[in-house]
Amino acid sequence: QVVAQVRRGLCPPWGPRAADFREMPQNEYIKESIKRFGRRFDHEERMRKKKAREPKKISKTARKLRGIKAKLFTKKRYTEKATMKKTIKAHQEKDAKATDAEEVKPGAVPAYLLDREQVRRTKVLSNMIKQKRKEKAGKWQVPIPKVKAMTEDEMFKILRSGKRKKKAWKRIVNKVSFVGDNFTRKPPKFERYIRPSALRFKKAHVTHPELKMTFCLEIVSVKKNPQSALYTNLGVITKGTIIEVNVSELGLVTQTGKVIFAKYAQVTNNPDIDGCINALLLV
Repeated sequence: QVVAQVRRGLCPPWGPRAADFREMPQNEYIKESIKRFGRRFDHEERMRKKKAREPKKISKTARKLRGIKAKLFTKKRYTEKATMKKTIKAHQEKDAKATDAEEVKPGAVPAYLLDREQVRRTKVLSNMIKQKRKEKAGKWQVPIPKVKAMTEDEMFKILRSGKRKKKAWKRIVNKVSFVGDNFTRKPPKFERYIRPSALRFKKAHVTHPELKMTFCLEIVSVKKNPQSALYTNLGVITKGTIIEVNVSELGLVTQTGKVIFAKYAQVTNNPDIDGCINALLLV
């Protein structure tokens, strides 16, 4: 095309001007190709598989990144997740009917319709979301509503590592903890929080407030530690912690006759001092 322009005298022999390039479309090759020849026959399948691999790819990236790149990546993921949760919440809102508080104006409606209430459309959250909100607000009436705050030095002991013991990023948990059966320990090199086997408990002495009896029940999980969310995730049990215990042996049933598998209980003693976990069942 340039050669033809040079021959016709439209373009100088040393090449086209910058203005000529500006007039030519630069990034339309792929779109043009798709328009002319279409996509390959398995394009949709390949896209579907690529989308399915995306979570694993993100997970791998998150594990590999270190330092400032890891922080930026985490921040980006946090924003994405927050947006996604908002979208889900918006979808879970549904239309419902609610009575209008305003009085019916006399003469506006026929006599046989006066006893009917006017209705308007409102947004109502589903029961599931309401239940979650109540749980977050801490709806239960607990025996010990307030507990003394613990310092990090009281909770953790610094374990120095490395050839010259200069690295101090590892911590040993000083308090009693619960570790589930399916827990797999990380390699010692990468383990940040170490929960000693001697301080791991599987059972608790739970008192039923109405029956006035104490039972030795298995712990299912640690629901909430009032000290910190970190201690909840680690399964650390201190005074005031809400634990979930297996009450299937007690034979408790719901109103519909179903057997209750687990119930919450609050720890009432200091397990690391007493050597056992005493708790009160939340009925």
